[in-house]
Amino acid sequence: MQEIKNISTYRQSLKDKILETSMKMFQEKGIRAVKMDDIANRLSISKRTLYEIYDDKERLLFEGVKKFHNIKNEQIKEVSINSSNVMDVILYAYKQHVESFRHTNPMFYSDMEKYPKILKYFDQENEDAHAQFVDFLHRGVAEGFFRDDVNYEIVACMFDVLGKFIMSRMLYQHYTMEEIMSNIVFVSLRGICTQRGADILDRFLEDKQ
Repeated sequence: MQEIKNISTYRQSLKDKILETSMKMFQEKGIRAVKMDDIANRLSISKRTLYEIYDDKERLLFEGVKKFHNIKNEQIKEVSINSSNVMDVILYAYKQHVESFRHTNPMFYSDMEKYPKILKYFDQENEDAHAQFVDFLHRGVAEGFFRDDVNYEIVACMFDVLGKFIMSRMLYQHYTMEEIMSNIVFVSLRGICTQRGADILDRFLEDKQ
């Protein structure tokens, strides 16, 4: 029984290591540039062992994207629960996204367009997150950072469209994420801010210049 438990523990550890290593390689080189052989060689395991755990690259990519997406969401959720105001959450999320893009080859995002299962997953995630985002915006109204004369259901739809536009037009291949966030996202966000909220955004943008 102990031997079976040890095998199970080892296999789970290896599965986690495969996900972590493969995602780093995908982010460094792009998805299409990384073969299953490359992943097996990086981990010093046989290709057969790799395929026993993940039978193809799409499943491996899907599991990796889902895991790391969930980790980031949990981090933002924790910050949201523990933060005293919505502006702290927004600036944390901004820094997180910028840092992630800074260490990711743009080909990773354009390659992902070739995987319908992953695109469908993100579409579903965005649908599930929509109501939460609307609640978040209303929290900002209650805290005095967002205007109270705005239809936030429409605003949430606008930000959904903005995100899809940035990815579909591959703006990340032409501009840094700092430029995209500052010139598209922050400009749109500033429009719903009260003077109190706008002052915080302006100070943040000034400090990072």
